Amino acid sequence: MVDFAGWDMPINYGSQIAEHTLVREHAGVFDVSHMTVVDISGEDALSYLQYLLANDAGKLDAVGRALYSAMLNEEGGVIDDLIVYRLEQGYRLVVNCATREKDLNWMAAQAGEFKVVIKERPDLAILAVHGPESIEKVCSILPSPQRDTVRGLGNFRGVELPDNWFIARTGYTGEKGLELMFPRALAGQIWDTLLGSGVQPIGLGARDTLRLEAGMNLYGHDMDESTSPLAANMEQTIAWTPESRKFIGSEALARHKKLQAQGGLPELTGLVLESRGVLREGQKVITDKGEGIITSGGFSPTLKHSIALARIPVESKNCQVDLRGTLTPVRIVTPSFVRFGKKVFQ
Repeated sequence: MVDFAGWDMPINYGSQIAEHTLVREHAGVFDVSHMTVVDISGEDALSYLQYLLANDAGKLDAVGRALYSAMLNEEGGVIDDLIVYRLEQGYRLVVNCATREKDLNWMAAQAGEFKVVIKERPDLAILAVHGPESIEKVCSILPSPQRDTVRGLGNFRGVELPDNWFIARTGYTGEKGLELMFPRALAGQIWDTLLGSGVQPIGLGARDTLRLEAGMNLYGHDMDESTSPLAANMEQTIAWTPESRKFIGSEALARHKKLQAQGGLPELTGLVLESRGVLREGQKVITDKGEGIITSGGFSPTLKHSIALARIPVESKNCQVDLRGTLTPVRIVTPSFVRFGKKVFQ
């Protein structure tokens, strides 16, 4: 157990590699109740979110739809990345735990003239169940009328259920899975019921190796307030149209995009080391276009070798990493390594 932004969190329950493999092959449950849930309501909820977020909440054209986005500062740096869901009565944001206070203060400061209610939801717990067997395992503990509804959810879709439940097809592992939000008083009971159905508990260690294999960013490592989303493989979190929508950081992003077109902005990409050694955060990267740095790295239990995310000069072809003073060749790949248990790069 370790302290994680004021929460006691498990690094592992047993073997970290075994936990990782369980999620890739069967089903595992993560207690992610430390994540901050914020509900946005009021007559200006949509226009407020269209100003607050780089992606366009207007895309959420049906209740239950979800969208990955970021809040940016005026300089175009990433304050936080998040998921926003459309609810029957407004919207729900799930933001990072370590940035909770900063995020809440920023949201309140940007509310201005908007007629919105910003409500944190510490009364809710979140359990994430992921792996090839995850959806059937979750459905096995639900009342029969709800099972078909949850089975039928598409990716980045959710559903509100009775008694303040919300279940969504979102997650952080690169596997099929569900995130369950419900009253925190039920957390122990639901956890035990899931374990009784054959789902295994998974700690922070495996959560990190799973997200790294999936090429998913970790806030504070792969991006932060000094990082443009264009230099963090996050262009999909930006809605450039309609041009009439002016969101926080949009003018700065327009400058970043011009810089990117001129090759003056680095990119976040994937690195693969198939020889011996381990790629780690902070290691220097040397390319034919200049220097870069590893932002996240480690051993991939699925691939049986080391992988990393690294910020390097654009159009780099040849690449080496400084491993304890020795420049070691690595391969540059699209920053996604494993999805649904299978290698996805060439």
